[in-house]
Amino acid sequence: MDPIRNPYAPGAGQRPPELAGRDEQLDAFDVVLERVARGRPERSIVLTGLRGVGKTVLLNALRSAAVRAGWGTGKLEARPEQSLRRPLASAVHQAVRELGAAGGTGDQALGVVRAFAQREPAGGAKGGTARLRDRWNPGIGVPAAVGRADSGDIEIDLVELLSDLGGMAADTGRGIAVFVDEMQDLEPDDVSALCAACHEISQARLPVIVVGAGLPHLPAVLSASKSYSERLFRYSRIDRLDRAAADAALVLPAEEEGAAYAPEALEALYATTGGYPYFIQAYGKAVWDLAPASPMTAADVAVAAPEAESELAVGFFGSRFERATPGEREYLRAMADVAAALHDGTDAVPTADVAAHLGRKPQSLSPARDALLKKGLIYSGERGRIAFTVPHFGRYLRENA
Repeated sequence: MDPIRNPYAPGAGQRPPELAGRDEQLDAFDVVLERVARGRPERSIVLTGLRGVGKTVLLNALRSAAVRAGWGTGKLEARPEQSLRRPLASAVHQAVRELGAAGGTGDQALGVVRAFAQREPAGGAKGGTARLRDRWNPGIGVPAAVGRADSGDIEIDLVELLSDLGGMAADTGRGIAVFVDEMQDLEPDDVSALCAACHEISQARLPVIVVGAGLPHLPAVLSASKSYSERLFRYSRIDRLDRAAADAALVLPAEEEGAAYAPEALEALYATTGGYPYFIQAYGKAVWDLAPASPMTAADVAVAAPEAESELAVGFFGSRFERATPGEREYLRAMADVAAALHDGTDAVPTADVAAHLGRKPQSLSPARDALLKKGLIYSGERGRIAFTVPHFGRYLRENA
């Protein structure tokens, strides 16, 4: 097969040639956009799922839908220990530019955005007082507003910022959508502020929505911040694809290039990938490159599997494993062993079982567990249980680490 014509895209956040299995989320978002534009009550949206299920790809697809609807959009990626102010200011600045609101309310909104951005202390999220020369310039030509979104309290400022932007968007007859990737990495004060702002704009029925994406424990992070967050967002769990969608993700791009799969090849690929979108792209690419001709067969899948697994071992699994310290790696291996021994069909394992497997007291393992949680290698969806954020990570650890 000609590698130049290989249609598959196993990259982080790269849109696959066929976005299969996500029609429900895309159709629902179109309804949300139309309802908000008409002043109907709607909730902001939170997408959750493991690494490699396509949350970022879907987030970008939803943003494209908002752009097609004439909305102003902006996107940011949350990072641990980074204040929300600057990335959010940059995102909403782009949204205002996309709306093309010039003069009058547009300039007023930009002045509020600049005031919000420049109120960041020199010490960042840690606090402190900003000196003039330390202030970040967001590239906005109008003067910063005074007395609006510049109090220094992130919750007050964010509510005022999104309220003013919502008023400006309403004047244009359109809306603003802010997309937040890796939402679970926001600082606690920023999570609280974002929830409060979403609550305010929802009550006022302003044409502003926030679309967040994050790991499976994101709903728990939001709930710990504001008790009403369970009713504030529309939650959508993004999971692996069913067999029909997984086949479509492989077959349709191949057909565009005049190629095909034998039925047994598709069966073998689904058994190997488990329906996880990233794995589908990785194995699809390897099979295409190594198959001698179309239609691609189960034998081609068997030949290509080691190539795909080798690449995943370095770029997808290995890069994450290397971030862990020796003590943390020991904890990860124990999780993998316990999960294999349980055979209960669940992804999460009891922390007490991990401690027993290592012959240690649970309290002595708290530093390693907490560090892995902060690094995003594991998550806790319920008290006393933990799971890998990466699908098939346990299998990788048992076979390679």
